Amino acid sequence: MSIELNQQLQPTLQVRVTPKQIAANAILAMSSVELTEAIAAELDENPALEMIEQSTCPICGSTITGSHCTECLPRSAAGAGPAELTDGTTGDWAASREEADDLDPIARAEAEFTLSEHLAWSLRALLPARLRTVAEYVIGALDENGFLTESVEAIASATQASRQDVAAVREAMRGIEPIGVGSRDIAESLLTQVIYLRESGEAEVPAIAEAVVGEHLVDLGERRFGQIAAALGVTRDQVLAAWEFVKANLHPYPAAAFHAATAGTGRPILRPDVLIRLVDGELEVEVVESRRFSLRVDGTYARLSAGMRSANASEADRQHVREYVGRARFFIDNVNRRRATLQRIAECLVERQRDYLRHGVQHLVPLTRAEVGALIGMHESTVSRATAEKYVMLPTREVVPFGHFFTASLGIKDQIRKMIGAEVPARPLSDQEIADHLAGDGVAIARRTVAKYRDELQLLPARLRRR
Repeated sequence: MSIELNQQLQPTLQVRVTPKQIAANAILAMSSVELTEAIAAELDENPALEMIEQSTCPICGSTITGSHCTECLPRSAAGAGPAELTDGTTGDWAASREEADDLDPIARAEAEFTLSEHLAWSLRALLPARLRTVAEYVIGALDENGFLTESVEAIASATQASRQDVAAVREAMRGIEPIGVGSRDIAESLLTQVIYLRESGEAEVPAIAEAVVGEHLVDLGERRFGQIAAALGVTRDQVLAAWEFVKANLHPYPAAAFHAATAGTGRPILRPDVLIRLVDGELEVEVVESRRFSLRVDGTYARLSAGMRSANASEADRQHVREYVGRARFFIDNVNRRRATLQRIAECLVERQRDYLRHGVQHLVPLTRAEVGALIGMHESTVSRATAEKYVMLPTREVVPFGHFFTASLGIKDQIRKMIGAEVPARPLSDQEIADHLAGDGVAIARRTVAKYRDELQLLPARLRRR
């Protein structure tokens, strides 16, 4: 028997991700805040990159070259300063500026802090530098209600920290508004709030509040006041007083408490990445950063790059200019691609969800990211990456995640919200009754699904809504 060895060349196709594609995907996945930080970092590191901030009028869209838009103010006042307008006072000019701010969708939609940013800034001031990584991980492990979703052991393992370090971060978080954020569940959140109110003296806390919330929350929700009184050795009136205190002073969901408090200041929470507006009866799409800034290669470096063939330039100078100019152009191209991708996706969503944008959530049609990708010639993963952690301002000025366009259950959730909002306080609807009402409207849904959607809407069960 003989063995023969030979070599053959066979062409094969392989898909490889280049470093350029990795960088482009990273920028595409960034939120608007992350993009701003990335641009700031690149500007610091790359002298060949220049950013031109663009000031535009929120009313007419014209470029603003001074402190006000000459296209919108009266011609007689266009060249006058604030003290010289119309009747010799600054009132009309100030009013027009305030009106401009009110009409600017960006000014109305942006917020100084999201909950994550608020927690990050607060913990940065409270904790030593070595615990910042742990704090960032804990913040990222909070769910939409502000509850911690991972165990101390898991967090310690993921951050290579000790259990004591994780406990220190959680303890620092207990004193940050909204009180209760970082708790495991509703019971822990309410108990944390009771302890905080007692220690701070901000409210008169009943003596049995901790025991009622910490040990008898289910009984309290079922209104078994007599059983609680017997278990604690107190009167029924004392339990009722604790019940009234809970309803008046505590919030079961910390994240919702933060949003409610921020909304009370007149500032929404979310910063939109894309605006969808109704202009002259037509829906128009605008990517927000396109009105804020433009990036370009610094003029000096552009001239040096064009004159690199000059004999006066050394090889070190040529290498320096080539490196930084090439890096700047590459970064600019990726930012522009991100902007164009968001524009294409948003325009596709407007086309497919036109009735939803014009008439409300009940007209939302089922749509997937794969379908959007097929319509615009992109892979589903690209659409997912481009829309993750990004927000859209609707024509109603409501700011919603991109995911709303792909959530078919929004219409059902809206019906559940309306039913609960219209119910009689003394006779709230149970989850089964809500399911029965929806079935009567032609929507087949299980009771447990109603409970799931109600929890996602942060609405209490019927026994806790009764008053």
